[in-house]
Amino acid sequence: MREAFHDELDSVYTDLSAICELVTISVERATSALLTADATLAERVISADDEIDLARERVEEKSFHLLSLQAPVAGDLRMVVAALRMVGELERMGDLSVHVAKIARLRVPEVAVPEDLRPTLSRMARIAEEMVTDVVTIIAERDVSGIDDLHPREMEMDRLRRSLFTTMFAEDWTHGVEAAVDVALLGRYYERIADHALSVANRIVFVVTGEPAVIS
Repeated sequence: MREAFHDELDSVYTDLSAICELVTISVERATSALLTADATLAERVISADDEIDLARERVEEKSFHLLSLQAPVAGDLRMVVAALRMVGELERMGDLSVHVAKIARLRVPEVAVPEDLRPTLSRMARIAEEMVTDVVTIIAERDVSGIDDLHPREMEMDRLRRSLFTTMFAEDWTHGVEAAVDVALLGRYYERIADHALSVANRIVFVVTGEPAVIS
């Protein structure tokens, strides 16, 4: 009975890793749609979100099944509860990618990001993609050593977002209110994807060690 329980629990974490891979693809495609004004690709990101939502529902069903029928305790209970929290965060990361894609679609045939800010937004997007990719491995292998690489990236993300506001509030800003709103939202979306990625990684630390992650 316990062996079957652990097999099912392992399958939950396999599903979480697969969802994280879907989120990685969503972030990459949303960014590409944003920077190339590709409406077709933006639509693909928006449509593909249904797959992430369905995968989240499957993880929740499995997890509630384990809670109701197996009554896990200690470390096993910690893993199930963590899975329920992580899948919600992964879904939100997918939703944030959809928000990016919707801004891209809204501004087609123009690129939503002013040319002088594209390097900054591109870097923010790249950080988000790298962090989500690292979380795929952290979940799949439950290898918490990879979390050390996430903190510096999150700090860089915060610096980049602050730099966006510095640029937008400067007296020589010439792109208008609409562009400023788009850039502010996009910066927030990428920052939140990074925040959720770090939060998911921290939950894996808790699963593995039983202790909250120590943020250096």
